[in-house]
Amino acid sequence: MQKLTNKEEEIMKILWRLEKAFVKEILRDVKGDKPHYNTLSTIVRNLEEKGYVGYEAFGNTHRYFPKITKEAYRKTFINSTIADYYDNSYKSLVSFFANEEKISIEELKEIIKLIENKK
Repeated sequence: MQKLTNKEEEIMKILWRLEKAFVKEILRDVKGDKPHYNTLSTIVRNLEEKGYVGYEAFGNTHRYFPKITKEAYRKTFINSTIADYYDNSYKSLVSFFANEEKISIEELKEIIKLIENKK
């Protein structure tokens, strides 16, 4: 599975939410600076070539849908990020967030309870 660009991820998030959409519907949901219709259409076709998106044809237009779930994408790239930046150590990942004060003691306790309940 290829890593997506930031813009491709943004489009996939819209498709995951909408489930099925024409380019004009995706364009309507793009936040901030909206790309030109043709630019967005090219991004969606690139997602199709990468295997992330399928489509149903309606004459000359296509309605697109995700072929990969958000969960499958997240799992693949979270694992990749942990391998690349945290030496395959979830402990290092959690330590990073603790050191950056992005996670509270209460949240850490909740994580510990989740792990203990899995056993």
